[in-house]
Parts: sequence; structure tokens; C-alpha cells
Amino acid sequence: MATARPPLRVPPLARHGQAEDLLRLAASPGLLVASVTGPGGSGKSVLLDALAERLDATGVTTAETAGTDLPPGGAVLVDDAHLLCADELDALARLAQAGTHHLVVAHRPGPGGPHLARVLAAMGTRRRRVVLGPVGPADVGRYAEEVLGLALPAEAVAELYGATAGLPWLLHRVAETWERGRLPVPVVPPEVAARLGVELDHLEPATQELLLALAVGFDLSGPVLPPAVLEHGSAVVDAARDEGLLARGATGVPLVGAAVLAGTDPHLQHALRHRLVETLVEAGLPIGSALARDLADAGVRHPALAQALLGAGDDLVADRPEEAAGLYRAAAAAGAGEDLTAARRARAAAASGDTDAASRLVDDLLSRPEPPVLAVDVAAAVWARRGMLVRSAEAYRWLGPRVGSSAPVAAVTLLGTGDLDGAESLLAGVVGSPTTVGVATRLMAEGLRCSVVGSPTRALALLLRASDTLSSAAAPPPLPELPAVLAALVALQNAEASLAGTVLDDALRAGQGGPAVRPHLLLVRSWTAMLRDQPAPARAALEEAREHRLDGRDRCLALTLDVGLARRADDAPALVRAWSAAREQLLRCPSDLFTIQALAELHVCAARLRDTEILEPHLTDAWALLERLGRPAHWAVPLHWGAVQAAILADRPQDLRPHAAAIVAAAPTNRLAAALAPAGRAWVRVLARSFDAAEVEEAAEGLARAGMVWEGARLVGHAAARAHDRREQGRLLARARAMHPVAAPRPDPSAPEPQRGAPAVAASARTASHGVATGGTGAGLHGPGTGQGAGTATLSAREREVAAMVLAGRTYRDIGETLYISPRTAEHHVARIRRRLGAQSRSDLLVRLRAELGGGG
Repeated sequence: MATARPPLRVPPLARHGQAEDLLRLAASPGLLVASVTGPGGSGKSVLLDALAERLDATGVTTAETAGTDLPPGGAVLVDDAHLLCADELDALARLAQAGTHHLVVAHRPGPGGPHLARVLAAMGTRRRRVVLGPVGPADVGRYAEEVLGLALPAEAVAELYGATAGLPWLLHRVAETWERGRLPVPVVPPEVAARLGVELDHLEPATQELLLALAVGFDLSGPVLPPAVLEHGSAVVDAARDEGLLARGATGVPLVGAAVLAGTDPHLQHALRHRLVETLVEAGLPIGSALARDLADAGVRHPALAQALLGAGDDLVADRPEEAAGLYRAAAAAGAGEDLTAARRARAAAASGDTDAASRLVDDLLSRPEPPVLAVDVAAAVWARRGMLVRSAEAYRWLGPRVGSSAPVAAVTLLGTGDLDGAESLLAGVVGSPTTVGVATRLMAEGLRCSVVGSPTRALALLLRASDTLSSAAAPPPLPELPAVLAALVALQNAEASLAGTVLDDALRAGQGGPAVRPHLLLVRSWTAMLRDQPAPARAALEEAREHRLDGRDRCLALTLDVGLARRADDAPALVRAWSAAREQLLRCPSDLFTIQALAELHVCAARLRDTEILEPHLTDAWALLERLGRPAHWAVPLHWGAVQAAILADRPQDLRPHAAAIVAAAPTNRLAAALAPAGRAWVRVLARSFDAAEVEEAAEGLARAGMVWEGARLVGHAAARAHDRREQGRLLARARAMHPVAAPRPDPSAPEPQRGAPAVAASARTASHGVATGGTGAGLHGPGTGQGAGTATLSAREREVAAMVLAGRTYRDIGETLYISPRTAEHHVARIRRRLGAQSRSDLLVRLRAELGGGG
């Protein structure tokens, strides 16, 4: 039997196009003949009421039946025509044939019997057809604004539409609970479902059975039909649709389902859900992830359900790890084993960037006799992100022969910590899996091994293939390092800086490894841009990476980037700050093969700031690691080059020579070494003040071709500062400027002045040998202040550059090499600054410079 509903006072269909057309016709000349079709609660009665008002306003008399003594030109507006008896319908048919009255007939869809069909046929071609039904999200939003007097937020509109499927009568039931002028929270109050339950109690039992089946997960469009349909046929579906209880496509309505479930015995619900699972399993059909989640949340336990949830979680864990974690918890509720779900939940936590939660989960699993291999994979990946790759290697050694398909990943970890024999044993004893992930990890391991014992070019090819393959994988495993990163490192060490950038860009576009490791890719991309002398892209990638939570490995790399960018910009205050932060983080992250390039950069900075002692353990460990790997030239060259640069900064040619010799020895088999070897020889001769300018320029061009433009310009600048011939000096300075135009450093007014004893200052050592550029010699940065204010003269842009370097304790030669001017020109700049500011002494000059540059006195 049909459900009685209160009339809709504010119809959501008010802006329905066909309804508006009908209302306009009611006010125009001529007879209105129309049919209005729609399920229960779609607003047919409301439209008829509106038509009656419109016709009354034009002087037309209206009636609800044809039997009324109505004069010609009057209007008969009939509601629920499908419920009329044959005689009443026949009277309507005669009225329609006469063509003397307005006639509008409203009825529900579906076959209404032969008598209703005769009425519609009698209307003929004059009949306007209006079809009402569910409204879309935009109409839902407009209706809500009409009722409330203010606009609902977009997410509230989406929630309202999702709950009601746009059914007008349901929208009205919800709106009845709102208070005008106040946003409803929640937009669909819980009491709505309770009230609906009372209405739905009056439905026919077959219709109630159908709605319950839809509420627990049966689907009318699927191969497994609800029991009510199997028993009563399609008539029960037609009845529910006519009542306005189904959404478009004959699907269930969430709010109706909630009302039905609230009034149904839980045991009956559980039995029906279990019957649904059994039916799907018997038919060999998959259980969708959304249905599986709902069934598990409702307390259904079944092996097939648990497996469906695990599979759904595995599909999502790389890109939507939080959602995957919820599916894994649901799988546990559905009966999956704790080992399986806990390891997967740990993987999901790691994939979402929550390494602490991942560690807690795997720690519990690893304390058991035979933990799942996945738990060890997650533990190894987490240790690597924390900057302790050696712990990752220990995890795989502890796992032993159970490593199975994770052998290639374990081999990468062992190679990264210097265990070549262990890695080769793993790679020799396991047949690679033919899956996409299996192929990618095997290529990665083989490529890394080849970079140690084989050809760098072949290693790069293998790693590029590994990166491309892993990027196409649906659910990549937890990894200690990404193949894109290894490919980029090998490319940089093979003088293929452009290719390094390309592979990282491809990996970022593909989302390689998932969202949690995107910051790591960005940092390595920043590193590549920095080495290619592209500071703006380097800083942009670094800033984007810092928008995310960084673990120990990435914090260390980010701070090393700060150091490298400040050093290349010759920003001494920024370099001091960056080094202070980096040296502290450095204590937390031991060396491994994949951090050698960063370690070389830190070595150069430490040498410049006379603070190399803190790096000695890391350098010792790095050289020992390379020794265990057989001193692979491909990985040793960056560390040798860092040592060369450190020796240059310390002005110690004797320390430079063995490292330069090692680079020369590697040149025949390594493209980077081939570019660095002439530069190393040139540096030795520049420091000895016995060099050929043409040789220096050629070596610098080789560095530039290898992507090391800044290093090339620096070599030429140093040579210019040591040239004996003035014309040669000018040519070299011009060459340096052409290779690398100087970006003017800007002092940071907020930066605190380095305190006495800070490890990075050490101005006295530089001053003793070169003379600090303050118009005197033998004095450090910290002279006694005079307490006088600075002069009012305004310095030029170039003078402000020089002034910032003077405050940083730079020598005339340092300033000249940085700005590609001669030391004598730098000295002239300082003398002119001193005169313009009216400084009477060295300490007075420093005070006035601090005030002039905004640093205070």
C-alpha cells in the first residue's frame, strides 16, 4: 500500500524547465492540455496546486474531477490519475475528446491500465508532457538556499545530495528539521531516518524486503539479484520506483536504507549480509571494495571478504595509504590474520609518511619467531628514511634465507652499506619475479651492482629501465631507495647532469614510490639543479619538499642543500647558519654509498669554515665503505673531488695531489673524472702560481660541459687572482664572468653575528695569511666597536656586495675571486667605502658597515 506523505510546501522542482513552461502556458490564451508523470513524492501535487493558482488568477474555474458541472473553458486538474476507477477515467477521456476544457492529468510512471491509456490518447498531439523525478546537485543547493535563506557550503550540498539522491520528498523531510537563517550541522540530522522509518512501516512487505536487501549491499544492476526480486519478480522493483524509493538507475537511496536498517532486527540484517557474501562466492564473483568495507563494518566475517579487503588495500596503498589502512583494519575485522594485516598497516603508515607508527607496528611483528617478510621490508625502508641504511642491511641479514622475492631490495641495501659479497650472493641465488615490481627491483639491484663493479654507462641504462618500470607499477613495495634517485646519482657521477634531471622529472610526474617519498625526489631534483648551477629551480624544489614532514635522511639532504646553495651564492652569513644546522643533523645520519655526493659538499664547506673535525668520522666511514666495495671509481670520484676542493680552500697543495691523481686514474673509464682530471691538474698549478692560462680555460670549459659551470668559473677566477700578467688577469676575469655572471649577495639583516668560538668563523686563520679586507691586516672579524653611528653616505650596489663580504671577514683575494675582479680592485673598493662612510679605524668601519647594511651596531 502507498505511503501517505505531507504535501511539499517548497518544491525542489520550482525551477524544473518543463514545469516552468507549463506554468507559463497556464497564463497564455488557448486551452492547456498536459500530462505530468513522476514517482511518489516528486512534486506532482505541488505543480497542480501552482497551476490552479495561476489559472484562478486569470479567471479560469478549476475542478479536480471531470464529473463536476464545469462550464466550457474551465480547467480540470486531476492528481493520482492512476488510482481512479474506470468510470472516472472514461469521463476524462470524453472531456479530452471534446476539447472544450483545460485538462492536466498527473499520474505515476509505468502501465496505468487501458482506461488511463485512453485518456492520454484522447489528449492527442495537444498534450504537453512533463516528467518529474530526482533533481541534480545544483537544484539541491538552490532548494536548500530557498529554505534556509542562505547558501549551503559545497561539501554540505554534496552530503545532502548523496543522502537523498535528489528525491524531492526526501529533501523536504530533511528541510523540515532545519531552522531558517542557520546552517544545519549535520546537514542531515539523525532524527530524519527515525521519522522515515515510521513512514516506511506502511509499505508492502515485498517492498520492505527489497529496500532492506539494497541497504545491506545487494544491487539490482548486478548479477546477484535481491531475494525479493527472485521471489516476486520485477513488479516489486516497479512498486518501489513508483513510490519514489529508488534513485536513478534503480539503485538504493542511502537515507532510505538507513531508515530501513534502523527498524530491522540486527540478526535479520546479519543473515542477509552473510547470504550476499555466500551468493557472490558461489557465483565466483568479486566483492567490491566499498561493499566489502560496509560488510566488514557491519560485523560480517568471511575469508573471501577478508581477502577482498586486503586486495583492495594493496591496490590503494601507494597512492591513498590512509584509505588502505582503513581497509586493512576492516580485513582484520572480517577475519584476516593479524600478521597479514599488521604488516600491511605498517606499510600503509610508512606510505603515508608516518614512520613512527610504521616502526611501532613492525617492532611488534619482528619480535615474533617468523615475522612476515613484508614487515622486514617496511623496517628496512623506515631505517633508510631515518638515515640509517646500515640498520636496513642488518634487518635483511637477520631475515636470512627467508628473504625470497625481496632479495633484490636487500641487495641494494647491502651495496649501499659496502657489502658487495652479500649483495652478489643474494642476486645469484634468487630467480627474479616476472611481475612489474619484481622486474623493477631486479633491474635496480643489477644496475647498482654494475655501477660498483662494471660499466657506469650500462649501470645507468639498467637503472633508467628500473625507474621507468617501477613508475608503471600499481603498488610499489617499500624501498630503501628509489631507482630514479639511484639513476640520477649515477648519471651525475657520469657527467650526465641533464639526464639526471630528466629521470627525476619523469619520476615526479609518475608519482614513483607514492606521496610519502615525493619530498625525497624533490630534494634530489633540487640537488641536481644546484650542481647544474640552476639556483632558482633548486630553491623551488627545496621549498616544495619542506612543505612536507622530512625524516632524518631528507632533513640532512635539505640542510646540505642549504649549505651548497649558500656556498655557490657566496652568501657567508647564510653559509654559517646553514652549516651550523647541518653539522648538528650530521651527527644523526651515518654515511652510506648514496650520501657520498652530499658528504663531498659538506667536506668543502667544512674546509672553508675551518670545521673539518666533525666530518672526520663520516669521511673515514665513507672511505672504508668504498674500500670494501673495491674503491669503485664511479662512486669515489665525487669524494675525491670534494677533497680536492677542501685542499684548495685550505691552500694545501700537498693534500690535493693524491686525490687529483685518483681522479686522473679514473678518467679513462669515468666521464666525470675525465672532466675533473684536467681541472684537478689546473688547480694544482694555480695554487702553485705556475699555470698556463689557456690550460686553465680549457679545463674550466670541460667542467662546464659536464654541467659544473660554477666550478669552472671558480677555477678561472682563482687563476685570475694569481695571474702575474695584468692583461692575462683581465682576460681570465672576463672569462669567469662570461661563464657565471655573479648574482649580488644580499646580507640578511635578521641574521645574528657569529659568536666568538663558533666553528664556522675562524677568521683569524684567513687573516693571518691573507689580510682581512678592512684596511688593515692580522685582525679577525670581531674588533672592538667604537659605539659611533654610521655615516649617512649611500653605498652603490657593488660597494654593498663588497661591504657584505668585508663584514664576513673575507680577504681581498676572496672578494676578487667571488666577484671576478682583481684583489687590487677589491682593495680600492674597500678604501672608497671607508672614505664615504668616514670611518677612522678598522673597528669603526665594521660598526658603520653593520649599520649601513641594516645589521645594527
